[in-house]
Parts: sequence; structure tokens; C-alpha cells
Amino acid sequence: KAIAKSSLQHMVAQPNPALALRSDSERQIRSTVDWSETAVYGEHIWFETNVSGDFCYVGEQNCMAKLLQKPLSRRKCAACKIVVHTPCIEQLEKINFRCKPSFRESGSRNVREPIVVRHHWVHRRRQEGKCRQCGKGFQQKFAFHSKEIVAISCSWCKQAYHSKVSCFMLQHIEEPCSLGAHAAVVVPPTWILRVRRPQNPLKSSKKKKRTSFKRKSSKKGAEEGRWKPFVIKPMPAPLMKPLLVFVNPKSGGNQGAKIIQSFMWYLNPRQVFDLSQGGPKEALELYRKVHNLRILACGGDGTVGWILSILDQLRLNPPPPVAILPLGTGNDLARTLNWGGGYTDEPLSKILSHVEDGNIVQLDRWNLRVEPNTDANPEEKDEAATDKLPLDVFNNYFSLGFDARVTLEFHESREANPEKFNSRFRNKMFYAGTAFSDFLTGSSKDLAKHVKLVCDGTDLTSKIQDLKPQCLVFLNIPRYCAGTMPWGNPGEHHDFEPQRHDDGCIEVIGFTMTSLAALQVGGHGERLCQCRQVVLTTSKAIPMQVDGEPCKLAASCIHISLRNQANMVQKTKRRNSMPLLNDQQPVPERLRIRVSRISMRDYEALHYDKEKLKEASVPLGIIVVPGDSDLELCRTQIERLQEDFPPQPSALERLLFQEGDGAKPKTLSSQKLSPKWCFLDSTTADRFYRIDRAQEHLNYVTEISQDELYVLDPELVITQTVSTSPAMPDLVDSSAAPTGHHFAFPSSSSSPPSSPAASAEPECCLPHKDDLLIEAAKSGNFSKFQELHRAGKDLMVRDSSGQTVLHHAVKSGSKDIVKYIIENAPSEILDAAEEENGETSLHQAAALRQRTICHYIVEAGASLMKTDLQGDTPKHRAEKANDPDLAAYLENRQHYQMIQREDQETAV
Repeated sequence: KAIAKSSLQHMVAQPNPALALRSDSERQIRSTVDWSETAVYGEHIWFETNVSGDFCYVGEQNCMAKLLQKPLSRRKCAACKIVVHTPCIEQLEKINFRCKPSFRESGSRNVREPIVVRHHWVHRRRQEGKCRQCGKGFQQKFAFHSKEIVAISCSWCKQAYHSKVSCFMLQHIEEPCSLGAHAAVVVPPTWILRVRRPQNPLKSSKKKKRTSFKRKSSKKGAEEGRWKPFVIKPMPAPLMKPLLVFVNPKSGGNQGAKIIQSFMWYLNPRQVFDLSQGGPKEALELYRKVHNLRILACGGDGTVGWILSILDQLRLNPPPPVAILPLGTGNDLARTLNWGGGYTDEPLSKILSHVEDGNIVQLDRWNLRVEPNTDANPEEKDEAATDKLPLDVFNNYFSLGFDARVTLEFHESREANPEKFNSRFRNKMFYAGTAFSDFLTGSSKDLAKHVKLVCDGTDLTSKIQDLKPQCLVFLNIPRYCAGTMPWGNPGEHHDFEPQRHDDGCIEVIGFTMTSLAALQVGGHGERLCQCRQVVLTTSKAIPMQVDGEPCKLAASCIHISLRNQANMVQKTKRRNSMPLLNDQQPVPERLRIRVSRISMRDYEALHYDKEKLKEASVPLGIIVVPGDSDLELCRTQIERLQEDFPPQPSALERLLFQEGDGAKPKTLSSQKLSPKWCFLDSTTADRFYRIDRAQEHLNYVTEISQDELYVLDPELVITQTVSTSPAMPDLVDSSAAPTGHHFAFPSSSSSPPSSPAASAEPECCLPHKDDLLIEAAKSGNFSKFQELHRAGKDLMVRDSSGQTVLHHAVKSGSKDIVKYIIENAPSEILDAAEEENGETSLHQAAALRQRTICHYIVEAGASLMKTDLQGDTPKHRAEKANDPDLAAYLENRQHYQMIQREDQETAV
């Protein structure tokens, strides 16, 4: 065993000569890939992390936190997932541990030596899955602080073995690595070469004399200079589909930054690019000779358009197809190509599989050529108008009139006062207010008087004047305005051809204010024509927008014509599991599946534990569908199941909904699903994840469920009994039937009729003298506390320092008293702060690492954003108390609380 460990350390920890070339002052903690000539072979890519439970990877002997006896900030390597304290990063050199190498040096000592990728073995104290050798699972301990190394896994292929000589044998150390399940899309490090150019002093002096001549290099030469040390030399591999990932970190809140780290783990970090670090052009130039190249654009439709425009400039032949991971807001192009309306929590591993398996389709792209209208009335000239459009090509749509005016006013206001537009809720309210104002003033109602439209040589101006639209849309794809279908559903337009994104035709649609309002509820506009060329003439300045980029264009003549067709990757239904189920049994002719619902509260809290999430589900009923059904058909059956409520379970249903192992049977839900429910995939190894509604036709029911079909209801109303189990976190018994109160947490309304608190008005939290109730809370005497309250003592009493009975119950650690206070006191007590430090009861519970009590208070509705006088939230107090599990739980609930609050504001 010692020999194996020594060999493993030697294999992953060869001394790095490049490190010796750098002085301590030159070294820096990198969070990006280094493409310079001084790039270090096997350099880690560090990101700050809150994962404070694992031991520092350098070991106790070299760990600075251990030596200093104090907590230090931590960082995690995105590429190999080791965690170290920030000051300990330099200590990694002492144990000679490098990250997985992302490139190789040009020139080999032995030219005939085969170029292969070796495994990058890393010791793990926590590991999911099973040992590749013995097939047994890895020991999982609840406490993160176990010093025992349970597994050895490869950062490339993700193979894992038990950390013992009977499983991890010596021959594994030097064997070639297959690069794992996604080998077809991974760019091997052997393809990326760093070319070192020898420095000759004589040549250097001659170069200095020719400095002025060198400065005349072109912009292209300057761009090549940045990437000069590296070249890509792909090996012949016809079955490979190497992938470049471009991530816009500004899209989707903070999603982009987290996704970059995840892709660096699954792929080679040198095939993952942050678009805020210079754009996609240089990377595409570097990889232009790679055969079968594919691109994954992680961002909104604007990000996709940016990449397509760069591909036009580079004239790659053939142009690589582009897949989409939607992180923006509208994502209409992503919806059209089946990638959904936004990224939720689908595993990135599955997304990589979909990119690899997706079909290549064509997307029409349209030129916009603008000429000034010399016949326009000079009196109509608008000084604020521009003479060109923000883009000269569009992929989704080009529009003018009402929708463009609203978008333009929003953009102008945001540029003038960016600090006022830092919230999605405020942005939506501004859009609504601008739209309403424009509706009242009727500023777009005379659009038809100033527009002349000719499509394929046919003048449609008279038709426009009869319709009197307030908005004209030239649509390339079926989706518009965050998922609506302005051309109508297929089959509704018998006078026209079905709408396609690859037919070389563009759809022209007119909207009145009435049809615009109906668009969000399934309506459509007035279909004017399908054509290949458009000449649009305006006689005054009119607001316009190109794929969401607005401007006010002066009187102009606009020519729309087909530019080219881009290659795109369309997400398809994966048939590799059909016609066999996951257990390799033939698909039956009909499936009888029980359907259960999970609330968003349970989903957010229990995502780490599939079994607990299943226990928290509430049965809805049973559906019978064909064995090869997709989720669209299942949705129809589930909606039918909802037509008859409350349900009357049959004898078979009663039998199917009995829990095993003698547990209490579950009761059928008596509440209908909300309109926003979605399916959950319960078959992945690590956790459940949501299926986007736009992608339901791509998933077979047998792919996401085995014996039970789970759905997520974000608006599920729940009243639940809190478990007294000490295990953490979010321990709930969800077998109780829901009631009619939205997220009805235990409160004073649940007091028994005999309780004085049931009829009393909530009192303000004013300081009072210490009394017997506080003494009972301090001592943890539940029976005495209950007796005093029933005798009329006030639960809102405070002591001289402003601490409530809940503060004292938390300090005494009495779960029964805490539960009793939550159920009987007014909800104001949850966020009441004492005077000395401004701490709520949740702050104190987090500082004392009382996990179950924290769970009670959080689920009762306490604020997780409230700070004490030091500016700490409860999550910060848990981190300072060195309880990473509790901190992670509080952070999870804080995030959900923010989303819930924003949704409530939007509803208002």
C-alpha cells in the first residue's frame, strides 16, 4: 500500500521546471487559463469557494491553517476539484502536486514515443458512485471532517477506485486514459502544443534595431501574437466532435461563472472560454483547422448572434455548428432549436451528450441594408434619430413600431441611470409602465401612414393601411418575445406554408394593440406574407429593433435579403434507451405509472438526498400510457387526472400508494397542480433535475422515471409537521395533506382554541422585565413553559437586553420550546433582534450550530437576509462556527427565499 501511494504521488507530482523559472514575486493565483509563453505545465485554476468541510489537500504537515490555528479562506481548482487554503497554494509545490495538464510541450526526446494521455489521479475524501474494480460503493460519512482517504479518481475520465491496494493496483498509474464518457468532445491535451522559441542574445540585439519595422504589423498579426506560443495539431479522429465552449458570464445572473468552472472539470480547460476576456474570435482562429469542430454558446440569443457574426468574418469552411445553453432572458432561438427557455439544473454531463448527439440543421440569416430616404419631408427630420441600424444582420427578427419603442425607452433609461435597473422586477415594471404609457398616448397608432412595404415585388402598402398595425415584425424563427408564437401554431395558417427557420423565407406579421395583448395567451398577429426579399420605406424616424437591439432610425429605405445559412445543433430525442428500459427489459405495450408531486420548498431543501425527496412527495394518482410515450403525452394524461378533484382512489391505487417496510401509507393529494408544474428526472445518479417544458417532446417517460413519475409544483401549498429527528437539514414529514393557505407555515393561527394567543391581537415586541416564562425558556423546562403560556403569559415578552423567549429557548437548546413558540407566537418573533448585537434567534442558532432548531425557524418563515450589527447573516454565523453543512443549507434557503420574494413582487 505504501509503495502504491508513493508511486501515485510520483506520477501526479513530477517537479515542474517551469515553476523554477518564476520568482516568488512573479507567481500569482490564477483563475483563468494562461495562454502566454510563461504558462505553467499543470497549473491549477483557482476559484474562491465556501466548501470548508474538506481537509486542505496539502495535508496537516504543510497546512498553514493548522500551523496558525485559525480559519483561512479556501480555493478550489476548477479542473481537478481539490480544495486548499489560499496561503497553502504555494505548499502544493512542496508535495509536487500538479493539476491535470492541458497542453504538451513541442518536441519530444523520443520522436517515436506514442503520444497518449495519462490518468491524473487525485486522492478523495468523498466520492460518489462505485469502485471500478470491486463494484462496491464508497464509504460516505456524514461528517466532512474525516481524515480518511476513501478513493482515488482520475480528473480526466472520472474513474474511481477504493484507496486500497486490492482495488487501485500499480498498473493503473501508467496506463493510458480514455478521457471518459465525453471523450468524443474533449480536446486532448496532446493536441495543444506550446512552441518554445530559443532566445539568442545576438538575434535579440538585431531585433531591437528593427523595432520600428515590427511596429507596422497589422491587427491580425497582433491577435496572432497573443496566441503565438500555442498551436493546435489535431490527430486524425473521424469519430470525434471536439467542442469549444463560450460562456457569457453576464448572462443568467451568476450562472455563467459557475458553469465555466463545471465545464473545466468535464473538459480540457483550454477549450472553455470566458467571453468577457476578449470575445470568441481568437479562440476560433486558433482552432480553425480542427475537423468536426462544434461550438456550445452559453448565453442569450445575443451571445449566439455574436459568435455567428465572428464565424462570418473568419470564413471557416465548413462553419462549425453551434449549440446553445440558454442563460439569457428571451432565448427564442434556443427554444426553436429545442434547447429550452432557460437553464435550470440539468446536469452539464447530459448537456454535453445532447451536443454530441444533436442533429445539424440550417438557420437562415438575413441582411439589413439601409439607405436614406431622400424623398422624405425635411420637416419630419428628428435630431435624435440615427442613420443606421445597430446590426446589419438578424437571426431572429427585425421589427418596428410599438415593441421597438418600448425596448428603446428601456435601453435609454438604463444607460442614463444604470443603478435603477439592477433588478428583474424593476425592469419588468418599467417595461409594463412604458408600454401602458405608449398605449395611452397612441404614439405608434399612425405607423401605417409612414410605411411603404414591398415583398417579393408585391406592394402590400394598401393592406398595411387597412390593417392599421402598431407594430410590424419580420420573423425568421417561430418564437418571439420569450416564447410566444406570433405566426400561430402549425396547422392554423392554411393559406401559407408551415413556418421554418431553414426555408429561405421570412414571415411578415402585423400587430394591432389587441393582437399584441393576446400574444401572451396564445394569440397571433395578422399574417401578411412569406417572402424572400423585402423593401421597407419609411417617411419619418421610427423606433426599430434588430434581435432586441433598438434604435430610432431616420427616414430610410431598408432592404432585407437572405445573407447565408448558419449550421446549428438541434437538440433531438435520444433513442439510445429505446426500445429497452434502463434495466434492459423490453418496453411494455402499456405503462401504469403512479404520479407524485414535490413542492419547490422540498426540492430546494432536499436536492442533496434523492431518497428524502421521494419520501417528501405527495401522490396525485395513476396514469396509463403507451410504453413509448414522451412527456407531452404524459402531461395530457396528468392534466386529465386533475379534472376530477378531490380524487377518489381505487382499490388498486390504495395498494400502489402503500409505502414499503411497514411505513405509514401516503394520502392522495387533495389539491390541484398549479399551471407552472414541470417534470423531474429521477433516474440520474446524484439528484433530481427539472425538465424544461419546451423539451418535453424530446424525453421518453422511461428515460426519466422507473416505477414512479415525479413532478415539481413551484406553487404547491404545504402545511407540514416538522420532524424532531436531529439529522440535518430540512427534515419534514410530507405525508400530511396540503391545505388552502399558500406556504402555510406554523404560526399563531394554529394555536388550539383554548390558547389565549389564538384570539389575542399581536403585540409589538416591547421590552419587559424578566418573568417566569423567560426563566422556563432559559432552563429548557417545556412543561413549565407550556403551563405558564396557557395561564396567560405573553410569548412576546423581552428581557432587559431585548432578547425574546425564542432567543432564550435557542440558547438552552430546547427543540420542544422552540417548536411551541413558533406555533403559538406571532410571526414577528422570528425576526426580532436583541439590542446588544442585533442578533435574531436564527443568528444565535447558527452560531451555536443547532441544525434542527435552525431548520424549524427557517421553515417557519424567518428572514435569511437579515444582518446583525456586524453585517453578518445567519449563513455567515454558521461559517464562522465552522459548520459547512449548516452554512450550505442556509445559503440554499436564502437563495430560494430571494426567488420567492421576487416572484411575489412580480405577482403583485
